[in-house]
Amino acid sequence: MYKIGVIGDKDSILGFKALGLSVFSVTQPSEAEKILHELARDKYAVIYITEQVAKDIVSSIDQYKDDRFPAIIPIPGNQGALGIGMQGVKKSVERAVGADILFRDE
Repeated sequence: MYKIGVIGDKDSILGFKALGLSVFSVTQPSEAEKILHELARDKYAVIYITEQVAKDIVSSIDQYKDDRFPAIIPIPGNQGALGIGMQGVKKSVERAVGADILFRDE
Protein backbone atom coordinates (compact mmCIF):
# COMPACT_ATOMS: atom_id res chain seq x y z
CA MET A 1 0.00 0.00 0.00
CA TYR A 2 1.33 3.41 -0.92
CA LYS A 3 1.77 6.16 1.65
CA ILE A 4 1.21 9.91 1.57
CA GLY A 5 3.47 12.38 3.33
CA VAL A 6 3.39 16.10 4.04
CA ILE A 7 6.48 18.27 4.56
CA GLY A 8 6.36 21.82 5.88
CA ASP A 9 6.33 24.04 8.91
CA LYS A 10 4.49 22.68 11.94
CA ASP A 11 1.59 25.15 11.86
CA SER A 12 0.84 24.49 8.19
CA ILE A 13 0.88 20.69 8.22
CA LEU A 14 -0.42 19.58 11.62
CA GLY A 15 -4.01 19.30 10.38
CA PHE A 16 -3.00 16.65 7.83
CA LYS A 17 -2.16 14.30 10.68
CA ALA A 18 -5.87 14.14 11.56
CA LEU A 19 -6.49 12.82 8.03
CA GLY A 20 -4.07 9.96 8.61
CA LEU A 21 -1.21 11.35 6.53
CA SER A 22 2.40 11.17 7.67
CA VAL A 23 3.57 14.67 8.59
CA PHE A 24 7.15 15.89 8.77
CA SER A 25 7.77 19.27 10.36
CA VAL A 26 10.90 21.09 9.18
CA THR A 27 12.55 24.41 9.93
CA GLN A 28 15.57 24.30 7.59
CA PRO A 29 15.87 23.53 3.86
CA SER A 30 18.50 20.87 4.60
CA GLU A 31 16.00 19.04 6.82
CA ALA A 32 13.38 19.18 4.07
CA GLU A 33 15.80 17.78 1.47
CA LYS A 34 16.80 14.91 3.76
CA ILE A 35 13.18 14.00 4.51
CA LEU A 36 12.18 14.31 0.84
CA HIS A 37 14.85 11.80 -0.21
CA GLU A 38 13.95 9.46 2.67
CA LEU A 39 10.26 9.50 1.71
CA ALA A 40 11.12 8.81 -1.92
CA ARG A 41 13.22 5.80 -0.85
CA ASP A 42 10.43 4.61 1.48
CA LYS A 43 8.03 4.35 -1.49
CA TYR A 44 5.74 7.27 -0.67
CA ALA A 45 3.43 7.72 -3.65
CA VAL A 46 2.49 11.34 -2.93
CA ILE A 47 4.45 13.98 -1.06
CA TYR A 48 2.78 17.30 -0.37
CA ILE A 49 5.22 20.07 0.44
CA THR A 50 4.39 23.63 1.47
CA GLU A 51 5.37 26.24 -1.10
CA GLN A 52 7.45 28.11 1.48
CA VAL A 53 9.65 25.01 1.90
CA ALA A 54 9.55 23.97 -1.78
CA LYS A 55 10.99 27.28 -2.97
CA ASP A 56 14.21 26.54 -1.08
CA ILE A 57 14.72 22.98 -2.38
CA VAL A 58 13.71 23.23 -6.04
CA SER A 59 16.74 21.29 -7.29
CA SER A 60 15.94 18.34 -4.99
CA ILE A 61 12.30 18.34 -6.08
CA ASP A 62 13.32 18.47 -9.75
CA GLN A 63 15.23 15.20 -9.33
CA TYR A 64 11.87 13.41 -9.13
CA LYS A 65 9.86 15.35 -11.72
CA ASP A 66 10.12 12.66 -14.41
CA ASP A 67 9.66 9.70 -12.06
CA ARG A 68 6.33 7.97 -11.65
CA PHE A 69 6.63 8.04 -7.86
CA PRO A 70 6.68 10.08 -5.77
CA ALA A 71 4.35 12.76 -7.04
CA ILE A 72 5.58 15.91 -5.29
CA ILE A 73 2.81 18.48 -4.99
CA PRO A 74 3.40 22.01 -3.66
CA ILE A 75 0.59 23.30 -1.45
CA PRO A 76 0.05 26.72 0.13
CA GLY A 77 1.19 27.05 3.72
CA ASN A 78 -0.42 29.07 6.47
CA GLN A 79 1.43 32.18 5.17
CA GLY A 80 -0.49 32.01 1.90
CA ALA A 81 0.20 30.87 -1.64
CA LEU A 82 3.33 31.78 -3.58
CA GLY A 83 2.03 30.49 -6.92
CA ILE A 84 4.60 27.69 -7.18
CA GLY A 85 1.91 25.03 -7.56
CA MET A 86 0.26 26.82 -10.47
CA GLN A 87 3.62 27.39 -12.15
CA GLY A 88 4.21 23.65 -11.98
CA VAL A 89 0.82 22.91 -13.53
CA LYS A 90 1.52 25.42 -16.29
CA LYS A 91 4.91 23.86 -17.09
CA SER A 92 3.42 20.36 -17.15
CA VAL A 93 0.63 21.40 -19.52
CA GLU A 94 3.06 23.21 -21.80
CA ARG A 95 5.28 20.13 -21.92
CA ALA A 96 2.35 17.82 -22.66
CA VAL A 97 0.50 20.01 -25.17
CA GLY A 98 3.34 22.10 -26.56
CA ALA A 99 1.70 25.44 -25.82
CA ASP A 100 0.36 27.49 -22.94
CA ILE A 101 -3.38 26.80 -23.15
CA LEU A 102 -4.20 27.73 -19.54
CA PHE A 103 -2.83 31.23 -19.07
CA ARG A 104 -2.55 32.72 -22.52
CA ASP A 105 -3.73 36.30 -22.98
CA GLU A 106 -6.53 36.95 -25.44
